[in-house]
Amino acid sequence: MAGPKYEVVLTEGAEQDLESIYDYIAEFDCKANSDYVLDRLLEVVESLTAFPERGAYPKELIALGIRDYRQTAFKPYRVIYRVMGQKVFIHVIADARRDMQSLLSRRLLGA
Repeated sequence: MAGPKYEVVLTEGAEQDLESIYDYIAEFDCKANSDYVLDRLLEVVESLTAFPERGAYPKELIALGIRDYRQTAFKPYRVIYRVMGQKVFIHVIADARRDMQSLLSRRLLGA
């Protein structure tokens, strides 16, 4: 029996993240690879319509005592999201090789 379906919402920041990732790969690799990565990331996002609670807590936020956000990934990209009611808000989609502590502090905590 299927569980309840969640609505997935991309924040403006997450949409900009996807656009930036796509543009970067298209410029420095090729359009076919940027299409592939975008498709896989969108599949990861769409998979959150079922059981979004399965995602792990980002270690950078746990270190601050914050357990409001979860993550999933298409390596090396991390998708950081928050479940609120029947909605899943995608806040960050970023290359995990970046300084995630600074990015998450700035984007999620306004620091």
